[in-house]
Amino acid sequence: MTVIDYFEQFVSRYQHYKGGSWCYEDGCIYRGLQLLRDATGEKRWDDHLHRLADQQIEVDGALAGYDPLEYNIDHILAGRVLFPLAAATGDSRYLKAAGHLAGQLKTHPRIPAGNYWHKKRYPHQLWLDGLYMGLPFQIEYAQATVRPELITDALQQLSTALALTENPGGLYVHGYDDSRDQSWADPVTGRSPALWGRSLGWLAMALVDCLTMLPDEEATTSLRKRTRVLLTDVMERQTENGLWMQVFDAPDLVGNYEETSASAMFAYALLRASRLKLLGADQAQMAQKAGSRALNALIETKLEQDPHGRTQLIGIVHVAGLGGFDGNYRDGSPKYYLTEPVVSDDAKGVGPLMMAYAEHLLARKSV
Repeated sequence: MTVIDYFEQFVSRYQHYKGGSWCYEDGCIYRGLQLLRDATGEKRWDDHLHRLADQQIEVDGALAGYDPLEYNIDHILAGRVLFPLAAATGDSRYLKAAGHLAGQLKTHPRIPAGNYWHKKRYPHQLWLDGLYMGLPFQIEYAQATVRPELITDALQQLSTALALTENPGGLYVHGYDDSRDQSWADPVTGRSPALWGRSLGWLAMALVDCLTMLPDEEATTSLRKRTRVLLTDVMERQTENGLWMQVFDAPDLVGNYEETSASAMFAYALLRASRLKLLGADQAQMAQKAGSRALNALIETKLEQDPHGRTQLIGIVHVAGLGGFDGNYRDGSPKYYLTEPVVSDDAKGVGPLMMAYAEHLLARKSV
């Protein structure tokens, strides 16, 4: 079975991740479908996208199960697909839906430094995940509605987030608590203690997606430099097998493992940064090589048949976070990240793999 056959099989049986409610997990799949359509020109990916997304969007743009007053930054991510859907169809409901999501961002609580809270139930906290959930959408909405001030705000949030989460040893920790109330937060810096692979994957995708949408000019110079350093650090941490670790900087930690979703995210970010000339010539070549190596490793080692003969993508950490959740307290320690369940065919892994493979195809077309 080819990887394209696997994607077709997966999306043909895919049902909404949270029972039909608008959510970021579905957004990962929607983004993958959009990029596969761009890369292949095949209508079937559009058909899958409409089958899934149109059920969630009413004529007036209302989104199924969506409550803006939850102030959950995760809910914004799936909105990225609304812009290409609007452009392709002319249907006004898509931009109306985007307006509902932008309305949430207009009143979304922020820490004093200007960054959105991760969620209302995680007050005063910035997580790397949230940068990808909210800021690429904000830039796309700004471009669609000619609101340059929203682009300025998004770039400032990215810069501030990097400053607040920067680890003394390099790279970026998962979260920051401005209040210092959480026991996972360092009482002086507010930072969480560990480097989690997928949170860095979200960060890499956020930076690459935001910067490749914008011109290379003075307003983006500093972020472009920091993104190049981040991607270089990521490439240096690639394992002999071509993937990346769950606890990113602790390959020898007992129980640590090569995690699929983060590896797919890095493959996508490296391939996209290379293709869209975010990097210098030498670094672009290195990024293309590292991204391709990771993509091949994922296809060769992480696609397996289950006992029923169905191909599935394995090795995806189901979820990880900081603070209280489902009666447990997640302390953000390196060992904590090794306690979360590892699952197969989760949207947070499959979507980025679709995106990475689409980038591979797009690069081949541009040669």
